[in-house]
Amino acid sequence: MSDNPNDTNDKNLDPADEQGASKPVTIERVLEVLQEGQIDEEYGILRWSSNYAFLMSLTHEDVNLMAVYKPQMGERPLWDFPDGTLCFREVAAFLTSQELGWQIVPPTVLREGPRGIGSIQFYIDHDPEVNYFSLDENAYPQLMRMAAFDYVVNNADRKGGHCLVDGQQHIWGIDHGIAFHTEHKLRTVIWDFAGQEIPDNLLKDLDALCVKLTDQDSAFQQALCGLISGPEMKAVNNRLRRLLNSRRYPRPGPGPNYPWPPV
Repeated sequence: MSDNPNDTNDKNLDPADEQGASKPVTIERVLEVLQEGQIDEEYGILRWSSNYAFLMSLTHEDVNLMAVYKPQMGERPLWDFPDGTLCFREVAAFLTSQELGWQIVPPTVLREGPRGIGSIQFYIDHDPEVNYFSLDENAYPQLMRMAAFDYVVNNADRKGGHCLVDGQQHIWGIDHGIAFHTEHKLRTVIWDFAGQEIPDNLLKDLDALCVKLTDQDSAFQQALCGLISGPEMKAVNNRLRRLLNSRRYPRPGPGPNYPWPPV
C-alpha cells in the first residue's frame, strides 16, 4: 500500500464484468455507467447484508461493470433513523468522500432500479478474507483518512468487513446507510489514532469541505441538501468544526463505540 496519504488523486477503477474481464476506467465514467447504464442481469441477494442488497451488472456503451443495488423498499425499519432514507445516506457519503478528494466510498448513485429507487454502488472486486483486521501499519495513511471521514459523517457501522482492499491495494469503505445522524452515533473498529494529531494535509481537506458545506452556491452543498435533512447538515458542519478546532482524532466516548459484530 502506498505511504502517500494523497494517493487517491486521479485514481482509475478496474470494473470486472460478469466474465471477470476488466479495463481501467475513470471514476467519472463509472458514475456515468451507474446512472445511465442498462441493467443487464441480477445475480441474487447479498446474504451478509442486513437490508436487501442485490448484485447486478450494468452496461453503457463500451463499459460493463458489476454493482450493488440497495432499493429503498428493501430497507429494514430502524428506531433511530427515518424510514426510507438509507439509500440517500449512501449517496451522501460518496459525495462527501469525493468532495474531500479521499475516494473512500466507491462510486454511488441514486436511481430507479428493478425494485424502485435505490442506491447503486460500484462493486469492489476484493478478497473477502481480507478486511480491516488483516491490515498492518502500511495501511495507516489510508486508515487515517477513513477514521476522520467516519467522524465527519457520523458512521454508526464501521465494521472490519466494511473495509475492502482492491487489486491496487486501495482501501474502500462500504455500507454508509446509517450515517449522518444528528446525535453522536460513531461506532467503528478504527480507534488506532484516537487522541493523535490529525495530519496537516487532512486538516486542509477538511477545512475546504467546511467552506463548501456552508456555501449556498456550492454544488456539493446543494446536492447534500437533497439527501439529508437541514438539522443533519448542521450536525455535519458542527462535527467538522470540532475536528478543525481540536486537530485531533476523537476518543471513544460514553455509550457503544464498537459495532457488533466487529466484522
